[in-house]
Amino acid sequence: MRKELTLVLSPEEAYQDAVFRQVVAKEAGFADDTEGLIIRPLRRSIDARSRRVKINVTVEVFSGEKPPPIIEAGKTYPNVRNADPVVIVGAGPAGLFAALRAIELGVKPIILERGKDVRSRRRDLAALNKHHLVDPDSNYCFGEGGAGTYSDGKLYTRSKKRGDIRRIMEILVSHGAKEEILVDAHPHIGTNKLPALVVNLRQSILDAGGEIYFETKVSDLILERDTIRGVLTAGGEKVLGIGVILATGHSARDIFHLLAKRQVFIEPKPFALGVRVEHDQNLIDKIQYHCPVDRGSFLPPASYSLVQQTMLEGKQRGVFSFCMCPGGFIVPAATSPGEIVVNGMSPSRRDGKFANSGMVVAVELEDLDGYHQHGPLAAMVFQQEVEQAAWVAAGKTQAAPAQRMEDFVRSKESKQLLASSYQPGLQSTDMHALLPAFVSKRLKMALPLMDQRMKGYFTNEAQLIGIESRTSSPVRIPRDKQLLEHPQIHRLYPCGEGAGYAGGIVSAAMDGERCAEMLVAKYHRTRLA
Repeated sequence: MRKELTLVLSPEEAYQDAVFRQVVAKEAGFADDTEGLIIRPLRRSIDARSRRVKINVTVEVFSGEKPPPIIEAGKTYPNVRNADPVVIVGAGPAGLFAALRAIELGVKPIILERGKDVRSRRRDLAALNKHHLVDPDSNYCFGEGGAGTYSDGKLYTRSKKRGDIRRIMEILVSHGAKEEILVDAHPHIGTNKLPALVVNLRQSILDAGGEIYFETKVSDLILERDTIRGVLTAGGEKVLGIGVILATGHSARDIFHLLAKRQVFIEPKPFALGVRVEHDQNLIDKIQYHCPVDRGSFLPPASYSLVQQTMLEGKQRGVFSFCMCPGGFIVPAATSPGEIVVNGMSPSRRDGKFANSGMVVAVELEDLDGYHQHGPLAAMVFQQEVEQAAWVAAGKTQAAPAQRMEDFVRSKESKQLLASSYQPGLQSTDMHALLPAFVSKRLKMALPLMDQRMKGYFTNEAQLIGIESRTSSPVRIPRDKQLLEHPQIHRLYPCGEGAGYAGGIVSAAMDGERCAEMLVAKYHRTRLA
């Protein structure tokens, strides 16, 4: 017998396994020690709208019957060692999941990754944090697993294709993620857990006969008229395949330059730009959970999502939070020397002292007056110039420009900055002089108004740290809406965040799978499975 229940529980009931079992068993009409009783949560979310925080849980209860397996997508893949090859440029979520799907469909993936394997990246990240040394091929954006590996591992997406999302989650679980990601409304894995998971994904690809080459940078495309046959590496090697999936991430500026040079259609794309806002996590907990002291032993660190409409020069635009990291830290995410970029990360326990979130403003193509001579690279050049200005303003190191929140709104110098999770250090800076005027003015309008939704959010005990500029790709590589193939170059499949078609780990992974499916369906001799 199977029963499905929807319950409203206290945090103590929801997050203590033994208590949770007792409560659910009682609601289902069983004793918690009933032989063969199996209880599995299906969905869990936090409702903190009232003073009493509630946990909404959907659960299934099995008695006297064997439940179906939790996951169907596993680690069993066919051997494709001698199959037709497909070239995949980039080993981020889009590239890795494109490779796994290609294997399932009987095609051999050859992944080319400019950066290092996931463990070797750590030394370069340590040098970046401690000694301010930026390796342009091995950093928080480039290397095995892409920008997602050393990140919070947020796994929620706005995509409506729930079946595809479940499949991605199951593959992650089969490669080492906890089963809770199948249940939580806002699942995450954590920067400390992701590297081992990425290693397992790599091993599945290699065990099936796929190939992965690290520190292998693509320097050119092998084009025959309007068809791509493969790529040329910086080492002079030709890598050929039945098609090329371009999954290079949102920061591969050299690839955008290469496409423009080879006259492959690309176009500028709006993105968002702003700062990281850092608060004490305890303050965010107090605001969100309505608690006088702390959140207690059972609730996870609180997060938030904010948006505030602003009107400037007759144009209405939103200022919105982005990639909120409870209990997290801010990291230097530059991909070249001479620029400052910040991003947010969290470990799996999210137990750090600070909370941080991007707070950004949309940059539309109409904002790029003076950059049109750069053609499709206009937004990218604009983005890069802001990052370079931040580097100069903060002393030409990886120390980040910063200003306390109320000081920023009041255009006042921050004579003393707060403690921060950002390891390379902070430099007090007038952020209005650094940010584009239309960005800083909208931030100045929005931040005090956000206090109406989160009383206590607007405070000088928080600070703005810049620059948050890699929210999405500033370039889109066009493709057919249904077939996903580039409209000009046959067999070229732009993919993931770098091409402008994803916005996180899950959406990038889903896009990688779809590109592999479309390429195989059109150009491989076997039918799509």
